[in-house]
Amino acid sequence: MVNALPPILEVGGVLLSSDILTERFCCDYEKCKGVCCIEGDAGAPVTPDEIGGIEDALETVWPMLSASAQNVIDRQGVAYTDRDGDLVTSIVGGKDCVFTCYDGDNCLCALERAFRSGKTRFCKPVSCALYPIREKQLGDGLVGLNYNRWNICKDAVAKGQALNLPVYQFLKEPLTRRFGLSWYEELCQVAEELHQQGYL
Repeated sequence: MVNALPPILEVGGVLLSSDILTERFCCDYEKCKGVCCIEGDAGAPVTPDEIGGIEDALETVWPMLSASAQNVIDRQGVAYTDRDGDLVTSIVGGKDCVFTCYDGDNCLCALERAFRSGKTRFCKPVSCALYPIREKQLGDGLVGLNYNRWNICKDAVAKGQALNLPVYQFLKEPLTRRFGLSWYEELCQVAEELHQQGYL
């Protein structure tokens, strides 16, 4: 019998929902075609430092952006404060990230595309790289991580289940980028201990 896992775990000063360890996930781009870049009602959360990185890359990615996106950026900049008071990337038509570009019907990130081509130093907001994990500042320096369920990612859930790939393992690179390698190794150790104890 599998023991009940606590809903919230603490790893290296970070609080995270236990389903980050238990749920399976692996982006299935061939099926979803990057639709997460153009769905939703707000842009991707960004930090002031990331805005600086985006602005530094703007001249390089500008030709990849749609005319509508260029107009939005000209009018309000690369980011704005949404109704929840969060700083997020600017959007077009109430949903599409301004940095979306297309290859046929595939949605791509212009920022990441330029970075992968070696043209810029900024890849993309860490909030994008961390998805389906959402980060929240809890006050007093505490950070919370939650697994976000979104119907458009059902193919990613199915692929993750087929590969038996937990969310935290799928997101090794962005989690390491955000919190450091030693933190990620501690997370893996916690997961292994929980597995040995019959929780996972």
